Amino acid sequence: MRTITYRDAVREALREEMIRDPRVFLIGEEIGLYGGAYAVTRGMLDEFGPERIWDTPISEGAIAGAAAGAAVAGTRPVAEIMYMDFLTLCMDQLVNQAAKMRYMFGGHASVPMVVRTQGGGGKENAAQHSQSLEAWFVHVPGLRVVMPSTAYDAKGLLKSAIRSDDPVIFVEHKLLYNSKCEVPEEEYTIPLGKADVKRMGSDVTLVSYSRMTEFALSAAEKLSEEGIDVEVIDPRTLSPLDVPTMVESVRKTGRVVICHEACKAGGFGAEIATQIMENAFDYLDAPIVRIAAKDIPIPNVRVLEDMMIPQENDIAAGVRQCLSG
Repeated sequence: MRTITYRDAVREALREEMIRDPRVFLIGEEIGLYGGAYAVTRGMLDEFGPERIWDTPISEGAIAGAAAGAAVAGTRPVAEIMYMDFLTLCMDQLVNQAAKMRYMFGGHASVPMVVRTQGGGGKENAAQHSQSLEAWFVHVPGLRVVMPSTAYDAKGLLKSAIRSDDPVIFVEHKLLYNSKCEVPEEEYTIPLGKADVKRMGSDVTLVSYSRMTEFALSAAEKLSEEGIDVEVIDPRTLSPLDVPTMVESVRKTGRVVICHEACKAGGFGAEIATQIMENAFDYLDAPIVRIAAKDIPIPNVRVLEDMMIPQENDIAAGVRQCLSG
């Protein structure tokens, strides 16, 4: 099977869905001539033309509002918001409008839109361009939240997101674009709400998503040298969340470590922990351990950024702590 980058997998998903469905169009800043801030949409203006590749002014609120209106009118827009931090400028359009229309109209209106955005740190982009705000949007009924960690998952999940009749926040980590894995050339989709067991294990369940899944898998391999067998689960979609897959793992291991790049206070790891407590408490042999970013704005200097964001050694230490509890 061929190996391609995360970036190319996202581009393929967009292109294939635009060919499949003429209602799909792209809208965002610098996605046309420039090809997108992360080169995902490069070449698509030449192929599909300005009628389906909409370059916009620098107004995230206008992008989200136009996409929501177009979706209600019968199209399937894919909007790009250059940094996840800038979703703060779209909160009314996303939270008060797009997320609620299907419910408030009794199912007679739907908002089949996708908001592609880039989250996470690691590039020394400082506090206004590096945040992981996924928990904000999982908290909103009506929104779907997807955070793939591999090229394979990114392509299959993005195709499903575009076909969904609900608004989807699709978060791509900016440091995953050059990562590679095997991706089939033939058509495939991955259903929203289905987790993936990235590594089988028997001693502890390690739940992580987005870039932290790479760190988790690396930590698991090193821990195996100490005789610790770690099962790594990637939820892939945070809303809807695949609780049964996590519960099944906990029944086997009896111990849970949760890792994410967002700040710990109010982070999505707390929801995962609570779901496990409510559905698998009798199987737990130790307290759940959470590994997360420190509750501070993200620093610009690399050494400070690395101290703030969980690293492989932090995850390994969390697993050892859980096993000793």
